[in-house]
Parts: sequence; C-alpha cells; structure tokens
Amino acid sequence: MLSAALGLKGFLLPNGFIDGGVTGISMLANQLSGLSISLLIVALNLPFIVMGYYQLGKLFAFKTLITILALALMLLVISFPPLTQDRLLIAVFGGFFLGAGIGLTVRGGAVLDGTEVLALYLSKKTALSVGDVVLLINLVIFGAAALLLSVETALYSILVYLSAAKTIDFIIEGIEEYTGVTIISAHSEEIRRMLTEKLGRGATIYAGRRGFGSHGQRREAIDIIFTVTTRLEVARLKTEIDRIDPQAFVVMHSVRETKGGLVKRRPLH
Repeated sequence: MLSAALGLKGFLLPNGFIDGGVTGISMLANQLSGLSISLLIVALNLPFIVMGYYQLGKLFAFKTLITILALALMLLVISFPPLTQDRLLIAVFGGFFLGAGIGLTVRGGAVLDGTEVLALYLSKKTALSVGDVVLLINLVIFGAAALLLSVETALYSILVYLSAAKTIDFIIEGIEEYTGVTIISAHSEEIRRMLTEKLGRGATIYAGRRGFGSHGQRREAIDIIFTVTTRLEVARLKTEIDRIDPQAFVVMHSVRETKGGLVKRRPLH
C-alpha cells in the first residue's frame, strides 16, 4: 500500500498522469471533477469488492476492502514530495512503484484494483480471456484520456501502464516462475528419490530409450524424469543432480502455469 501510494502521490498525481483499470478511472475523474482521489478509489472499487465476495470468497473480499481503505487513508494523510520533474522518469518509476504495490497485494491474496475481478467474471461469461478484457477496458480508459486531457498525457499514461504491468508480472510470476526440468540419467532412481524425499517435489517417470550418444547409437531403455520447480530452487536442484550424476542430461524450460500435483501454488486473485 505504501509503494502504491508513493507511485501515485510522489509521481503520477502531481503530473496529471493516469494508470489503467479502476485506479486510472479514479485518477481521470479526479482531474476532471476535483473530487478526492481517496474517495473515488474507494467508491469505484466497492462494486468489484462485492463481485469478488461472490466469486472468490469472504476472505478475498475482506482483505481487498481493508487494503483499499488503507490505501485511501495513506493518500489522504501522507504527503509525498514530487521526486522528479522529468516526465519519462515520472511515467516509468510511477508505474514501477504502483505496480509493485499492486503485485505485492496480489501475493497477499487481495487486489488494489477491481478490474481483474470484473475481467475474471466476464471471461467466464464470454470467449474473451482475462487479459483480453483488461486490455479492452484500458483501451477505453486511455482513449478517454486522449480526448479529455491530451494525446501526450494519454501516451505517457500508456507508458505508466506498461511499466506497472511488467512490474506486477515480475512480482507475481517472475520471482517464483515455474521451470519444467527433464532429467535423463542412468541414475534416475537415485535422482527420483532425491526429488521426492529430499526436496519434496513431485516427479513423473517416462519410459524411454537412448537414441545416440558419445559412443554412437545406444538403444538401451532408460527412465526419463520430469519435474516442475520454481526459479529460486533451480540452482539447488542442479547441485543435487551433479552430486548424483555429473553426466546427466538436463533440459529446462519456463512453465507459464500449472494445475494440481505437488507444485507450490501462486496466490489466487
């Protein structure tokens, strides 16, 4: 909440930039009407908190309500001096601090912006994905900013949105990005035990055959191990594999999302 408040009052609001989503609508309404940004953020998010209550449960709605009220209070009572006059720095770092606040809130099981709750609801009712709905909403907001404020302000605001979105993605997914690991080794049973007993990871065993090795064609049967871990744990996994079989063939790739199994779940939002 403090990070989001810094992004808003220290960078964006003093310079007339907006963001996407409900926060962006609140900032746009603040510039056009002069109403308190704290009041607007609470009032415009209330319908989405109610929607979140029915979609994601009481705890989610309660956390989100407390978070938004606390942000509104911070914006009302804490004074952040403008930190720079450079419009590019304002857009990039305003988006960064706002995005960091939103991302950390999501990791805590709540949201600072009700747009995602609406997008989740519409994605279930239509063929659009959550990302498609958020994009369409933000296109309308930035189009309105271009008409009501100026094209330059709208363009800088799009930069704010992009900076915030990238920061949110990194905090939610990048820190603990899933990595799929395929291990081919003659010591597959030892590696499987290490994964399941020492690291507490699930593992799937494929029955395979070697194709071609350093000594030509090799057709003997071999077990192939597949597991999913987080990026923070990859280094430890590689160290453990090297202890068992330094010659193991290991392939790694990013995994966008997983469902089920013994995989640490990301926060639901």
